[in-house]
Amino acid sequence: MKYELRVVSVERSLFEGDVEFIIANGADGELGVLARHAPLMTILKPGPLRIQETIGGPEEILFVGGGFMEVLPDRVTVLADVAEHADEISIEKAEAARRRAQERLAGTLTTAEEVEFQQALAMAEARLRLARARRG
Repeated sequence: MKYELRVVSVERSLFEGDVEFIIANGADGELGVLARHAPLMTILKPGPLRIQETIGGPEEILFVGGGFMEVLPDRVTVLADVAEHADEISIEKAEAARRRAQERLAGTLTTAEEVEFQQALAMAEARLRLARARRG
């Protein structure tokens, strides 16, 4: 049984269509969603959003760099801070972003700056893991 999925970021709409199954990185760990799932709202952590239009069929993988996911029995909406198709990730750019965040974290920071750069580091590392896994 399928349900409507919509994935949007600040910049663009990345996916709109009917799917049977998705897996996301929620605040409390991985979360799989089938049709008629109990309603919920969760914060998303940086990582892959795995989309299957048909269970057992090919997966479309998006990178989601945080945001929110609203699950209703007949539809799911993902509002992402940052999102891109896994194939669009540049390993070189993700590595550069990771190095910048690590360099900034090595310096003297306010608490707010430390939180900001920890989040940037987590996002860069999640992008790298996904890009490397996709490219073998």
